[in-house]
Amino acid sequence: MASPSTIRLATASPATQSSTPATLKLISSLAHRAASSRADILLLPEAFIGGYPRGSSFGAVVGGRTPQGYDEYARYFEGAVDLGDTVGDGGAGAGPRWVNRQLPGQDAAAADGAEVRGDGTREELERIAADSGVFLVVGLVEKAGGSLYCAAVYVCPKKGILGKRRKVMPTGSERLIWAQGSPATLRAVSTIIRGIRINMAVAICWENYMPLLRQSLYAQNVNLYLAPTADQRDTWMGLMRTVAVEGRCFVVSSNMGVRGKPDASAVHDGVAPLPDLSRQTQQRRRRKSVFDEDGNEIVLCCPDDAKDAQDGAPAPTNGGADSNVKSTTAAGAASSEVSWVCRGGSSIVSPFGEVLAGPQWEDDEGIIYADVDFRDCIRGRLDIDTAGSYSRNDSFKFSVEGLDLDPLPY
Repeated sequence: MASPSTIRLATASPATQSSTPATLKLISSLAHRAASSRADILLLPEAFIGGYPRGSSFGAVVGGRTPQGYDEYARYFEGAVDLGDTVGDGGAGAGPRWVNRQLPGQDAAAADGAEVRGDGTREELERIAADSGVFLVVGLVEKAGGSLYCAAVYVCPKKGILGKRRKVMPTGSERLIWAQGSPATLRAVSTIIRGIRINMAVAICWENYMPLLRQSLYAQNVNLYLAPTADQRDTWMGLMRTVAVEGRCFVVSSNMGVRGKPDASAVHDGVAPLPDLSRQTQQRRRRKSVFDEDGNEIVLCCPDDAKDAQDGAPAPTNGGADSNVKSTTAAGAASSEVSWVCRGGSSIVSPFGEVLAGPQWEDDEGIIYADVDFRDCIRGRLDIDTAGSYSRNDSFKFSVEGLDLDPLPY
């Protein structure tokens, strides 16, 4: 149980639902379940609202497009959410003016018949946070102007949205459908929970492989580093542990667990049908691991998937020696007989690289938790402060266009 000096972090691996209202309903359910377990902060995956179009090509090849691909993109665009923001310089949006509701159509007077900005998604997320009392960080696909952005919002239960990230560099084929966001959106946000100051920032998916982007977050004195992702590889866990040690911060990651093969004729809220990966899944051996009391990962030798299914042995969803770590599910752990298009892998890691919860493989219903002491971030900076005493900033100079790197207070 969390003590007055600790914060309970939570994350999960749910899949996008068939429509935005259905996904928002699931967010509400997850937030209230997290609240019933006394969680303070809940992270949800990249592109959770709007959907991550895994396996979709949108009919595009070098030098060619198809009518079906254009139609697919139109449906995907229609399924994205409108938060009432602008495009802004270089994809920066309106920044503090949007956050503080200073744009036309955002003020209270807009309710008396004037045109209101956005589609109500922002307001619904703020309502869910307020009702549950849980600070939410949610990945979504945002439309502004004629472009789509992979984004994440910080939603405080008391003050509403405190900020929004737009992905600076979409990865690979994502660049076809998502525009580049401005580095100005890398600005961290600060809040007080249980009397403890938490400086948090989001790096989305493969942005975490960009060393200078990570440094831009460390330089702002973050103690909570959030990494919503679509990366289901085993190597992702190693990256999260590296970030935690490098930044001396708690790291929380969230990735969708997506089951099976959906109906090929269905298109859900602009989310294109996913490819049938069941053959690849059957041919790939699942990697299983546990963690010892020092946080070291021990990889277990395991038989092929066919025998796994016969034995009925699911991958573990918890690790680490922290007695406060736990996982809850609405309907029990997922069966190992299910084929997975995306395996999830959400996790929570300490500033010393210990895996406190997760990786949450093949479980799209559970919520994993860890009770943490943010003084561990300070303890860890005794010997490494990547943006301060350890950085040799007398020799190495670092700046980011449009981003104030002045560190947030403790």
